[in-house]
Amino acid sequence: MEADAVSEGGAMAEERPPRLVDYFVIAGLPGSGAPIPEETWVPEPSGPLRPPRPAEPITDVAVIARALGEEVPQGYTCIQASVGGHPLELSAGLLSGTQPVICYRRGRDKPPLVELGVLYEGKERPKPGFQVLDTTPYSHSANLAPPGPGHPRTYLTYRRAAEGAGLHALGITDLCLVLPSKGEGTPHTYCRLPRNLNPGMWGPAVYLCYKVGLAKANTLVYEAELLGRYPEEDNETFPLPESVPVFCLPMGATIECWPAQTKYPVPVFSTFVLTGAAGNKVYGAALQFYEAFPRARLSERQSRALGLLSAVERGRALGGRAVRSRRAIAVLSRWPAFPAFRAFLTFLYRYSVSGPHRLPLEAHISHFIHNVPFPSPQRPRILVQMSPYDNLLLCQPVSSPLPLSGASFLQLLQNLGPELAITLLLAVLTEHKLLVHSLRPDLLTSVCEALVSMIFPLHWQCPYIPLCPLALADVLSAPVPFIVGIHSSYFDLHDPPSDVICVDLDTNTLFQTEEKKPLTPRTLPRRPYKVLLATLTALYQQLDQTYTGPEEEASLEFLLTDYEAVCGRRDRLEREVQGAFLRFMACLLKGYRDFLRPLTKAPSEGARDVDNLFFLQGFLKSRERSSHKLYSQLLHTQMFSQFIEECSFGSARHAALEFFDSCVDKVHPEQEKPEPTPLVELEELSGSELTVFITPPEEPPVPEGSEPTPQYCYDGFPELRAELFESPQEQTGALPVPGLSRSAPSSPAPRRTKQEMKVAQRMAQKAAAVPELWARCLLGHCYGLWFLCLPAYVRSAPSRVQALHTAYHVLRQMENHKVVLPDEVCYRVLMQLCSHYGQPVLSVRVMLEMRQAGIVPNTITYGYYNKAVLESKWPSGTPGGRLRWAKLRNIVLGAAQFRQPLKERWQQQQQQQQQQAAAQEAGSSQTEPCLERPSPSRPLQRQTTWAGRSLRDPASPKGRLLKSGSLGSAREAQPTVEAGVAHTHRSPMDGLLHPRERPGSTASESSASLGSEWDLSESSVSSLSLRHSSERLTETPGTSQPPSLEILLSSCSLCRACDSLVYDEEIMAGWAPDDSNLNTTCPFCACPFVPLLSVQTVDSRPSAPSPKPAPAGASGSKDAPVPGGPGPVLSDRRLCLALDEPQLCNGHMGGASQRVEGGAWAYLSPLVLRKELESLVENEGSEVLALPELPAAHPIIFWNLLWYFQRLRLPSILPCLVLASCSGPPPPQAPSPWLVPDPASVQVRLLWDVLTPDPNSCPPLYVLWRVHSQIPQRVAWPGPVPASLSLDLLESVLRYVGLNEVHKAIGLLLETLGPPPTGLHLQRGIYREILFLTMAALGKDHMKIVNFDKRYKSAFNKLASSMGKEELRQRRAQMPTPKAIDCRKCFGALLEC
Repeated sequence: MEADAVSEGGAMAEERPPRLVDYFVIAGLPGSGAPIPEETWVPEPSGPLRPPRPAEPITDVAVIARALGEEVPQGYTCIQASVGGHPLELSAGLLSGTQPVICYRRGRDKPPLVELGVLYEGKERPKPGFQVLDTTPYSHSANLAPPGPGHPRTYLTYRRAAEGAGLHALGITDLCLVLPSKGEGTPHTYCRLPRNLNPGMWGPAVYLCYKVGLAKANTLVYEAELLGRYPEEDNETFPLPESVPVFCLPMGATIECWPAQTKYPVPVFSTFVLTGAAGNKVYGAALQFYEAFPRARLSERQSRALGLLSAVERGRALGGRAVRSRRAIAVLSRWPAFPAFRAFLTFLYRYSVSGPHRLPLEAHISHFIHNVPFPSPQRPRILVQMSPYDNLLLCQPVSSPLPLSGASFLQLLQNLGPELAITLLLAVLTEHKLLVHSLRPDLLTSVCEALVSMIFPLHWQCPYIPLCPLALADVLSAPVPFIVGIHSSYFDLHDPPSDVICVDLDTNTLFQTEEKKPLTPRTLPRRPYKVLLATLTALYQQLDQTYTGPEEEASLEFLLTDYEAVCGRRDRLEREVQGAFLRFMACLLKGYRDFLRPLTKAPSEGARDVDNLFFLQGFLKSRERSSHKLYSQLLHTQMFSQFIEECSFGSARHAALEFFDSCVDKVHPEQEKPEPTPLVELEELSGSELTVFITPPEEPPVPEGSEPTPQYCYDGFPELRAELFESPQEQTGALPVPGLSRSAPSSPAPRRTKQEMKVAQRMAQKAAAVPELWARCLLGHCYGLWFLCLPAYVRSAPSRVQALHTAYHVLRQMENHKVVLPDEVCYRVLMQLCSHYGQPVLSVRVMLEMRQAGIVPNTITYGYYNKAVLESKWPSGTPGGRLRWAKLRNIVLGAAQFRQPLKERWQQQQQQQQQQAAAQEAGSSQTEPCLERPSPSRPLQRQTTWAGRSLRDPASPKGRLLKSGSLGSAREAQPTVEAGVAHTHRSPMDGLLHPRERPGSTASESSASLGSEWDLSESSVSSLSLRHSSERLTETPGTSQPPSLEILLSSCSLCRACDSLVYDEEIMAGWAPDDSNLNTTCPFCACPFVPLLSVQTVDSRPSAPSPKPAPAGASGSKDAPVPGGPGPVLSDRRLCLALDEPQLCNGHMGGASQRVEGGAWAYLSPLVLRKELESLVENEGSEVLALPELPAAHPIIFWNLLWYFQRLRLPSILPCLVLASCSGPPPPQAPSPWLVPDPASVQVRLLWDVLTPDPNSCPPLYVLWRVHSQIPQRVAWPGPVPASLSLDLLESVLRYVGLNEVHKAIGLLLETLGPPPTGLHLQRGIYREILFLTMAALGKDHMKIVNFDKRYKSAFNKLASSMGKEELRQRRAQMPTPKAIDCRKCFGALLEC
């Protein structure tokens, strides 16, 4: 695989990544010339003492036939009894015939034996490397089986260590025979051969056992001390533990006496884990090696103990002996990168025993610590060159929701096998004492880490020491459960405690006593156990094919090319083994969330007890009866209690627990096969082709003309010198360590977890295929955006409690309108805000609403809820009195609500009677409504029917006339339109005039069928009433002051490919279900493009006091209608349509000077916007959403948020931020970031069409209609008007629409425009032109878009039969797609043209 190399400086300057290694230490005996203490360090025994171990290994084994007169050879030891003391004689049956006896010899004259075997001749062949012992020392047959037909000839086989293995080679140290028929078992730490030495029919079965160990004598053991460290100063967040030297040399710092010609052994690599008080883990790796030790530092007693002095002649030194001491170098890190640590420590050891060198050893240590980072998504592959011949490769760990650990499930399975691994799983689940031991110290940590990782999501709470030093061996006598790993040589001195389960990784055996024997696997759930056993067995058979070579021996070419391909199989098997255990745990705890008990009242003593948080008996009864014994023990363990507490109150593992909940939902315990899709879905790492090269430290410069001379040569590992370390280089422009945030500790964490993002992404992909679901998916993400901004909104609100109740009403309205939420962030944010501001009762109400909506809270939400209930201050006193007063208040308010419509009806009747009396006195008998000049003291009113009766829009500001259907009339502090506001006593069709009664009318009678008294069919699920229905706006005479700032927004965007305007619902329908894709799809040419959100701000704040606006009646219009009087007829186009321009009706045109600013930013999908907003809040804190600098610092996020919040009529402080950030005259007192200006001084209008028309294109028909009708417009048409687009054409189109002949209107427009490319080109489609023209002629409130869509669809199908659908699409006469129509229904069509 090709890799792109980047320089170290360029990559490291972007941010400050976490270090790979934090400390380097040296442990051993003090290196000064001081004498060694006389007393050796021997730990207190934690079990019965054993006889001293032999000083020499077994080098030969022989069989003698006593019946043939053979004697035991000199130097050999004969095995005459079994391990239980039973004699092995002729009466045993085994020794009939030749009476064979097994003998062995110890020594160091040849390599020791390392393995034994039993061979049945004729049935198998010897293993490679084994020799067959077929003759006795006296040349007779060494057959162990009794003579006779049917008995296979049985021989011993052995394998010897390689030549030159040295003093420290592992070998067989002891032999024994066991008779199972006598109740004898395999001794601890012994390996039993599976073949019976007596395969005949007579006599008991006899098995040979042998023990492998390290036979050494003349050794002194001392406790290790800290000899050196770097850096010298402790890290504040990660101080160096004091017990590190003991873990570096777990068996102690030794002084040994060797033969003078003995070679140094290969250094031994070991790993260990230290657990902090908070449960955080520190990973360590050590390399143990031997160095020469001066005899002068030894006393006479110590020299005699080491065998350096003659025991016969006092004080005479023996020759041919050498003294060696054991030391260790180690690194400590927060990351379990054990292969990299092994390569680095091996390089340092080789560097110390070779030379000379131009650089000191300290330079390499400091360079590695300061310059080698832990891999990250920005640096997924790091190649470290420690020297021209030594390299190591660091790869980013597989992105998994499971916690990172040093576990190796492959080594667990390879050393224990499937059945024993499941037995240990059962022992860990029931919290037994577990002791794991091996002669390979590097194996203990990886296996113990796997033991505590395979019970995920449970977390081991008891003592846990993967590599236990001899200094801490007393933990084996602790009366609590533990998981401890220890070197097998410990059992050369002590027997294990009787109540401990011992696991020997070298012999693949488990030792346990009957009284402390764990449950059998039969107590596990039957089907999940069968699936787990079958999966592990299949994976166990594939382990031999994986690559297990040491990484430090890999070449540079291998690391760059074949490393991932060759080691990928091992990683895949590792994940599959881990996934098998994860599936079993998910089946084991299936349905546990149904038995959680949420807190619903003021907490009392014992509220955090498991019995109060979890229904133990109910969960136990839901399990199958055969597993009740297992569950009874599991439910009373410490780790299960901690698991329930974490699920109830949240923890740092909330993301991992949420992932486990998703696994629980995926598994099916009743199946006998695993699920086809893996539970652990790995994420693709971004930038996986990038490799960062870390070069070796720079050598000192050499003067010109001279050759470099090495000056550093070592005789063993040196003492560290502070002046030789490189000082760390400060990184310019470095960013803070990831994870730190400016947000307050108490502020909610609105960012979704990776699991929630995955679920939301899958939901969006499924919803994209269904039009209605896609619209609701976008709507749910929009509400998620508002709740992400809720913390800033609540902090800025005058009454924070009222703001929380406002958010609660938003939740209820969402549930009532069946809004589909992609996650639980909305509930979670509100719950934590209730906790922060002391509203536990409201938090309980939110939880009840959540359950009524059928949503089961996940671990994070459930934890926030319980913390809010538990930690908040509950109201004091008895609730009975408050409940009674609340009931009385509700009764009084209900009675007032019933009386109010009666009062309003009586007032209307009185007003009608007064009008009729006034009309009779004036002698008016005309049937047509008359137009009178309005009074300057009363504002204009919108007419809801053509009969002339007035209807005041309660959603309009007092003293102003606005379109009832316009979103620009919505305010966060004003109630929305309600269905029961219009009070009319007859049908609106009764007052419509026939065409002959309306001179100058251009519409037919059928045009009235498009209107209604009130358009409720387009009521959107997003139209929320945030006030009570009893609230009313007070009526004040005169006109109010215009807003100081007006904001115009439009999402209509131009597709450059086909020069067509694409509108909001079409943009929504074209978005992809991807949170990283900014493009939408053009409905006409299907080309992707980035839509734009156009913004225009009109700042009307003058430097001097603003003069009062002229009254509405002083404008010189003699045709303005009188409020409350007869309304205008259809022919009075200018008066009717002037009411649709709220800006014009309030005196914004003409008057004081205005500052107009505009711009356009990318219009983001709610999915994309949410991802960007979460990133912003995570990096800069939630308070950034209330700062006046937000519009300028993050304009794309700000304007998109403002658009969506205004579109959904949600309260927000964003409009006030625009006013605070504008460059207008400064207010008398600059507001603080949390004190925003008055919302009434800002007006936000959402427009359906473009803000600035293109002068080079054809004008839209609705603009021409207003021009012909002499209606003042916000922007005058800047370009020429084609002659074919005349008033007659517009009236003909309207006439056809009114006569329900929409197909003729479409055909007329197509004929007028002409065929492409020679004809006129309209940027808007035919559907948009006719829709906007109809809305401009009749008014938005007097037509139903749903009815128009039905008629247009029918007309399109009718024309398609004659012209063809393809031609109609080419001429852009099709209507929006069903997905676009559903988006318009969900978000509402309440935009202005």
